[in-house]
Amino acid sequence: MGCLLKAGVYNDTELFFSDNLRRLDAAQFSVPWLYRHEFSLDPAPAPGRHFFLQTHGIASRADIFLNGKQVADKLVQVGSYAGHRYDITDAVKESNALAIRVHPTDPHRDLAIGWVDWNPWPADNGTGVWRAVEIRTTGPVVLKPMRVVTLLDTPLVQATYTIRVKAQNLEKTPVRVLASVVVKVEETGVQAGGDAKYVTIPAGAELDLVFEGVVQNPEVWWPKQWGKQPLYNVNLTLTAPDGTVSDSVATNFGFRVVQRQLNSYNDTTFIINRRPFQVLGGGYAPDMFLRWDPQKWEKELQYALDLGLNTIRLEGKNEHPELYDIADRMGVMIMAGWECCDKWEAWDYNEHMEKPALWTDEDYATANASMIHEATMMQPHPSVLTYLIGSDFWPNERATTIYLNAFKSVDWQPPVLGSASRQGFSPQTGSPGLLMEGPYDWVPPNYFFDNQPARVGSAYGFGSELGAGVGTPDMSSLQKFLSKSDLDDLWKNPRKDLFHMSTADSTFHNRKIYNDALWARLGAPTSLEDYVQKSQITDYEATRAQFEAWASMWNARRPATGMIYWMLTGAFPSLHWNLWDYYMRPSGGYFGAKIGTRIEHVAYDPVRKVVHLINRSLDKSGKRTLAVHVIDTSGKPLHSGSVEAETEPNTSKNITSLATALDGAKDLVFLRLTLTDDKNATLSRNTYWVPKSVDALDFARSDWYYTPVSKYSDYTALSKLGAANVTAAATKQAGVVTVALENLSDVPAFFVSLSLLDAQGSDVLPLTWSDNYITLWPKERLSLTASAIRGAAEPASVDMRGRNVARTIVRL
Repeated sequence: MGCLLKAGVYNDTELFFSDNLRRLDAAQFSVPWLYRHEFSLDPAPAPGRHFFLQTHGIASRADIFLNGKQVADKLVQVGSYAGHRYDITDAVKESNALAIRVHPTDPHRDLAIGWVDWNPWPADNGTGVWRAVEIRTTGPVVLKPMRVVTLLDTPLVQATYTIRVKAQNLEKTPVRVLASVVVKVEETGVQAGGDAKYVTIPAGAELDLVFEGVVQNPEVWWPKQWGKQPLYNVNLTLTAPDGTVSDSVATNFGFRVVQRQLNSYNDTTFIINRRPFQVLGGGYAPDMFLRWDPQKWEKELQYALDLGLNTIRLEGKNEHPELYDIADRMGVMIMAGWECCDKWEAWDYNEHMEKPALWTDEDYATANASMIHEATMMQPHPSVLTYLIGSDFWPNERATTIYLNAFKSVDWQPPVLGSASRQGFSPQTGSPGLLMEGPYDWVPPNYFFDNQPARVGSAYGFGSELGAGVGTPDMSSLQKFLSKSDLDDLWKNPRKDLFHMSTADSTFHNRKIYNDALWARLGAPTSLEDYVQKSQITDYEATRAQFEAWASMWNARRPATGMIYWMLTGAFPSLHWNLWDYYMRPSGGYFGAKIGTRIEHVAYDPVRKVVHLINRSLDKSGKRTLAVHVIDTSGKPLHSGSVEAETEPNTSKNITSLATALDGAKDLVFLRLTLTDDKNATLSRNTYWVPKSVDALDFARSDWYYTPVSKYSDYTALSKLGAANVTAAATKQAGVVTVALENLSDVPAFFVSLSLLDAQGSDVLPLTWSDNYITLWPKERLSLTASAIRGAAEPASVDMRGRNVARTIVRL
């Protein structure tokens, strides 16, 4: 499908519109398809010269031919992640034709790439050549990929490295080669180590070449929020007796150490460079048709870092090698692993799969090849946090042994976990210490803070995937993929099944739970625009609460050690499970999460009515001042006060109660928390709309995907706000747009959002805002900034709107 789209046979704008995907002819993919490529080589014979064909990812079976000669058949080239090297020396010519015949893929029967219920499945099931196919030429000795083992001492002032590469003699006689290795600091090119030695490799034998070195005062690699991301480059070259290069390999690596421990509650905590590391991340979805775009991935990581996230989970979507290179450079941790709900978890104890195609001997062999290939690809990368060899279910003992032996064979260092849940585990891996108990659909903000006793999905332990099922795209994006009738269904048929949700057989094929809450809490929508705005309000408070709860409970009695938000974005235009939408437009959910993950922050706990002081840094400390202001919906001041507290790196703590300030409220009020440092610089500004009582949760009736609400909070006062007059002035300098806002009214201006538009009136994307969807106090002034990311159009105007603020277009 990716090839057909690139060739113009299909257009994804049309394909993704409404339910057009339903009408795609899936029958055409029930037969084999052929990939063919012509290329030239210099096949002139030379002593010890060899040619190889290397595969990295073909879904899921293929027959491979070069110049009409079969190189491999579908019984050998099997498995979407199984990379293989084939000797093609006898088949190459000056002009060559490579043909790869791929066979139809079924993720329920093949170890392939599936989609669970994330989105409608692509009609081709991912069939095809989805990673590079390479032709290599070598001398008499060929090298396998490089492995790098690093060790850091406790004060982080000395590091050691061990370089290991398997060298194979392809000749029938012993070969003596000069193996030389050079280690350099990538950024400066300064040499940090190196060695050279002659090695004799017996005929047809394989030998592990090993080089060791010590680096004093190494440049240590850190996640982005904690430090820099220095990388070292290592190059190993084999020189044949005649002075020609037989083969060479190179890679980058970083000095960092990842550890993992289980606390007394059997919860996993990761530790990076001896510092406890609270994971705050999101689940990744690749392009639905497996079209890899490294520039898009880089932009997605810019969004993740702008949000304050430090980790991204790849569930069975291990992508291309460049993903890890970019994550290394940008300082984002990666949780990789296999996926749930298809062949990868076809175990006889997996009761969630109907008639699973249990593994055969061929499947175990394919799993071995797949694990070795993926582990080899990831091994040197400092951004890799862990690998999960299971998702919802742990692999059986035979598969676990295969996986662990594969990791051992490539000198793997990060922790290996048996699964992402606590349904069971192998004694070979022990408990993973992860929770997968939802929610996946809407729950109110207080749900995440209601963790005593430990509730399903609330903020404690390590939640491997969870979210409130939010992520409604804003109007400009909705109009790109929904028809008029689709748009009407959003607010006129709130319980209707919708194509742009999860799959048709999924629990999440409609917005019933979400809409029931929206109608009850905010009032029935009066128009599409009203519905979309109320959705943004709902999404904002849900994501903010989830991230704030985890950050707040980092040092609780039972700590919240990590959380993967479900999800970052969709594989196609989706109506849920987005922090930003398919078109990379950030909306309410994005900015709620951005508030909740600030490095220094103050968060309101609606269950305990207290404020938590959060410090996610490693180096920030000292006196902080919390300013508390409460007003009613008419703008009348109800409370004003301040609290001083000391902050410490990598901690969170309760610093004050707001019960007195809030208990007397007769209706919904606005609460603003502002955190400043000892120089009076604002570190965090955060506004809550606080109802008279929180939503009443019926935990006894909790299901795996949500907890019902027995009585909803009343937010209808937000629809009765008096009109606010807000002025906006916008300037642009050095690529940064600054918008100065002023509320001239005596009433608060609620949920004011800003968008950058180009000369045609379309969204300028991708971009980052310092803040958005804000609430201005009466007579308050505030300036926000926006920066377009490379590739975005030139901004021409600013679109401002709010709940009780008239829409205004401000020209730049």
